[in-house]
Amino acid sequence: MHISEGVLSAPVLGAGMALSVAGTAVGLKKLKEDKIPQAAILSAAFFVASLIHVPIGPSSAHLILNGILGLMLGWVAFPSILIALLLQGVLFQFGGITTLGVNTVIMATPAVVCYYLFSGFVHKPGAVSYAASFACGFLSVFFSSLLVGAALMFTQERFLSVAWVVVLAHLPVMVIEGLVAVFCVSFLKKVQPELLPQWSGAQQQAALDGRTKMAEKQV
Repeated sequence: MHISEGVLSAPVLGAGMALSVAGTAVGLKKLKEDKIPQAAILSAAFFVASLIHVPIGPSSAHLILNGILGLMLGWVAFPSILIALLLQGVLFQFGGITTLGVNTVIMATPAVVCYYLFSGFVHKPGAVSYAASFACGFLSVFFSSLLVGAALMFTQERFLSVAWVVVLAHLPVMVIEGLVAVFCVSFLKKVQPELLPQWSGAQQQAALDGRTKMAEKQV
């Protein structure tokens, strides 16, 4: 999903940098102090997952985890992904510095979009939660692949065939990311649901009461 150096035109690189700066500014403004450890852990998971990649022309196919990252962080996905991409570019020459803005937009924008689309459904019971989680993981990669294609197309129209290859090559990744999102949401709902979005005070009190009753029974 990373676009390499020397592929995109200057206007596309400039637009990507401007959008990534704007998104990162919003993310930092919304980042609360108690969420910093969570953002750091998810940024590290993104960093490790996307290092294992298969080159596809000017891009690459790999796990992204931007769906679950966006679901848990919202706009904070922008600075989290930006830091991970910067470290990948500096330490491993994966992606690049000039393409840092574009690559951040490609992966963080779908994360934020999926947050708004699916965050209200993850606490629903049963199939609704599973379907929303899978869709979040699947569509985040799908939207990212479309943005890769758009960046290539705005650079040169002859990249159209490459753009289609990038989208098709990520179909297996979309399914895997959907399943990973389902597993993560299901696990967090059981052990620490407050890490998921839109966890209300009433829900938190109900969960606390349930844990208290369970502890009393064990005693």
